[in-house]
Amino acid sequence: MERIVEAFDGTPLKVKPKNGFERFHTGTVEHDFDVLSFWRWSTSDLVSNTARGVLAEYIVAKALGVAEEVRSEWRAFDLLTPDDIKIEVKSAAYVQTWKQSRHATIQYLVGKKLGWDAETGKSETEARRHADVYVFALLNHKVRQTLDPLNLVQWEFYVLSTRVLDVRERSQHSITLASLQKLAGAPVAFGELRDAVTRAVQLSA
Repeated sequence: MERIVEAFDGTPLKVKPKNGFERFHTGTVEHDFDVLSFWRWSTSDLVSNTARGVLAEYIVAKALGVAEEVRSEWRAFDLLTPDDIKIEVKSAAYVQTWKQSRHATIQYLVGKKLGWDAETGKSETEARRHADVYVFALLNHKVRQTLDPLNLVQWEFYVLSTRVLDVRERSQHSITLASLQKLAGAPVAFGELRDAVTRAVQLSA
């Protein structure tokens, strides 16, 4: 019997937004659990480091009006505006899910990285910062009982041009909140993010 071998197609997958009601199935037989139940199981803890990081990206994407596309996990930066401004989003919080003896120290990793292109499947050979602007999101609420990551009032944002990080004389790997405040100035609220990003781009031009 002749074996049929399908031609390999290595092009990137086109991901469409799901509505949450897509059912798991075994061929033509649908099961009684869906994508929404998976989301509830996997990401209900919005305070955890992984989920909070993605949540911060989403909040910034909504502020900038670029949340229509599905999040790309493999892009060398987090968000892209219609003006081709590349945004990197970093998040931190004082309160963590686990038992704490004190509030977490706020520090962001900003090291240079090798970029990887999902379109070509190839990595760059030189480490660098791939975004034009960094948005540092801080869940700035310290009372565990009233912590609510969905309350945008509890968030504050520091916006910094990548060029400022590149010429910074101190650590190129991480930045503390105190150092960030000296470079970025006062934090901005959710409704001020779009203008803050625009200013950061203009200052770096």
